[in-house]
Amino acid sequence: MKSTDTAATDTVTGAANPATAATSTPHATPAGPASTASRALSTALTTLSALVALADLPPFRALPRRLLPGRLAGLSTVLVKATALELAILAGHLVLYPSGLTPERRAPRVPAPADVPSATPERPPVLLLHGFIDNRSVFVLLRRALAQHGTRHLESLNYSPLTCDIKAAATLLGRHVEELCERTGRDRIDIVGHSLGGLIARYYVQRLGGDRRVRTVVTLGTPHSGTRVAPLADAHPIVRQMRPGSSVIEELKEPAPGCTTRFVSFWSDLDPLMVPLETACVDHPDLIAQNVRVTGIGHLALPVHPAVAAAVREALAPDPVAGANGGADTRGGLTVA
Repeated sequence: MKSTDTAATDTVTGAANPATAATSTPHATPAGPASTASRALSTALTTLSALVALADLPPFRALPRRLLPGRLAGLSTVLVKATALELAILAGHLVLYPSGLTPERRAPRVPAPADVPSATPERPPVLLLHGFIDNRSVFVLLRRALAQHGTRHLESLNYSPLTCDIKAAATLLGRHVEELCERTGRDRIDIVGHSLGGLIARYYVQRLGGDRRVRTVVTLGTPHSGTRVAPLADAHPIVRQMRPGSSVIEELKEPAPGCTTRFVSFWSDLDPLMVPLETACVDHPDLIAQNVRVTGIGHLALPVHPAVAAAVREALAPDPVAGANGGADTRGGLTVA
């Protein structure tokens, strides 16, 4: 089995980091409504992260220990912080959401330089793919972090919130990837997908031949094996496709010999949308996969938290750290910070 697991690589120890990331200055400050919404997101994260920090004050820190046994008290503090951070991010994202409803403007077509082979693997374009009933605004902070650290070309793809079929969304993704490769003069790209976006990317790579175009797929809180959360949501066809045993999930279990794409899956031990939690891990004998466990944050924080952003940058580096080539899956029990 080629899948490996990196245990407890990112631990949230404070609430200030997301606010710091939100207020960092990008290379080029966006103008107009998107800039206003981005500042509103930063303000929301700063204010509500301050509320999270209250959990570290002695009166609040002592309260769980008085009410609960030792181990549960520690768990309660982590849950309080993670929940408050999720609420902060949700509030900011609701403000930012309208700015991501329209497709972004694409950069003009740039022919590949004659003296540089288009197949060179150095910093390929990165395509960001959002989750269920979301849009590209979810990546505003991650995109900024990647741009600040030298990622050459970044784009986001909006698929319709009315999308009812993962296979159709993967076909749309394939067309966009071909257009992106043609426009940038590159043979391969990287994809970062949050939640459902990661599942769409994996289906494209594994079932539609996308591995010839995709070097690395990074997934953030993606139900690779299906999730049992919110059974009443089964009225939506795409939710049914994300269930264990669905036709899509069963197809992804089928052999994928020769798949050259590398998968890096970030999964959180406090993600309420992943049931069970380990469903967000890639577990397939034919895939080159690394599963990275993130401790102390929830589903919405995965594309926002600076610790995750730093790890995503490493995963997208021209020469990422090896560790996913061969060996047994070492996924173990949960570690709660």
